[in-house]
Amino acid sequence: MIQLKKSIFYFLVLTLVGCTSQKNVLQKTLASKNPNIKRVMDNVKQHEIQIIYTQIIRDKKGNVSFKDYTYNLDANNYFYPASTIKFPIAILALEKLNTIKNTSVNTEYQIEGNNVKLKFSEEISKVFAVSDNVASTNLFEFIGFDYMNQKMKDKGLSPFRMSHRLSGTNPSSPFVKSTKTFKGDNSVEIFPSKVNQSVIPLDLNGIKKGIGYINGEDKLVNEPFDFSKRNYYPLETLHNTLKRLVFPTVFKEEERFKITEKDREFILFSMQNLPRNAGFDAVEYYDGYCKFFMFGDTKENIPSNIKIYNKVGNAYGTMIDCAYIVDEVNKVEFMLSATIIANKNGIFNDNKYEYDSISLPFLAELGRQLYDRNKKLER
Repeated sequence: MIQLKKSIFYFLVLTLVGCTSQKNVLQKTLASKNPNIKRVMDNVKQHEIQIIYTQIIRDKKGNVSFKDYTYNLDANNYFYPASTIKFPIAILALEKLNTIKNTSVNTEYQIEGNNVKLKFSEEISKVFAVSDNVASTNLFEFIGFDYMNQKMKDKGLSPFRMSHRLSGTNPSSPFVKSTKTFKGDNSVEIFPSKVNQSVIPLDLNGIKKGIGYINGEDKLVNEPFDFSKRNYYPLETLHNTLKRLVFPTVFKEEERFKITEKDREFILFSMQNLPRNAGFDAVEYYDGYCKFFMFGDTKENIPSNIKIYNKVGNAYGTMIDCAYIVDEVNKVEFMLSATIIANKNGIFNDNKYEYDSISLPFLAELGRQLYDRNKKLER
C-alpha cells in the first residue's frame, strides 16, 4: 500500500513537471540568453512584440485540439500587416471561384484594362513562393474589398479590415475593376466593376507611429506616420486563419473556408513550396526568403524533412510570420505567429529598417528554439 502511494506520488510529480515544462515553452524561449532573442526582449516596448505559440494536441483517435500560449497579444495594439494580408486574398479568391460552375484552380481570368490572361494557380503560387505584390493585387481584383471583409467576418475571423492593395497606382481606390472568367465549357462569365464602401479610419493604440515619414515627393514630413486607413489584420485573426486552413474539421461548418479539398491541398502545397521548386532563381530567392522562422537569417537550404506552411510580411519596419511547422521524422508539429518592428530612427518610408540585424535574427532564433524544445517534448 505504501509502495502504491509512492508510485502515485511520483506519477503526479512527473505529470506536473511535464505540464509545467510544456506550459513554459514560450516563456523559457523568450528568456533565452541568446543575443538574437535577448537584444529584442530587453527592448520589448520599442519592438512592439506580439507572439502566439500553439501546441497541436492529437488524441488516440487522431482528433486535434489546440493549446495556445501568447506574449503581449492585443488586437488593440496596431501593427501594419504587410503581405500577410495576401493569405486570405488567395484563399477567398478560390472560395469565390468555387461558386462558379466549370472552373478550377487552373481557370484563366482577365482583368479590365489588361489583355493578359491570368491563371489562378500561377498567381497563388507567386503569392506564397516570393510574396509577389502584383499577383496578390490580380487575385484581389477578382474579389474586392466588400466581399473580402464580409467573408472574413462571416467566418468569425475578426477584427479584420482590407482597405488598400499592395500594388498599383491608386491602391486605396474603392473602385474594383470588372473581370472575365474563362470557364471549362468555353463560356465566359463577367463580374462587373464595383465601387466598394468607403474606408472608416481606425482608432487603435499605435495607429500613428514614429516621428516622421518620407512622403510621395521624397520629402521628410516631421510628424508621425498615420496608418488609420491601412489594412488591419491582428495577429490572433491571422493565426486563426491558418488554423482554419490546416485543420478545418476542428471548426464549425460556417467558420470554414468553402473550398474543395483539392483547392485546400493546393494552397497548402503552395505555402510550403520553396522558390527554387516554384521556378524562381535560387540565389535571389533562397529557401529562407519567405521563411522567417528558423531560416530567415541564413541562405542555406532547408532540410527536406522540415515543412513550413506559412505567410510572411515585411514593410515599414514591421516583420510578421505566421507558420505551421512540421517535421515528421522528429515528430515535431506546432504553430507560431509573431510580429516585430525595428525602426531605430523613427522615420517611416525611408527604407532604413533593422530587418537584417534585429528582426530576422529574432524570428529565426525564436523558431529554432521552439523547434528544438518541441523535439524534446513527449508525444
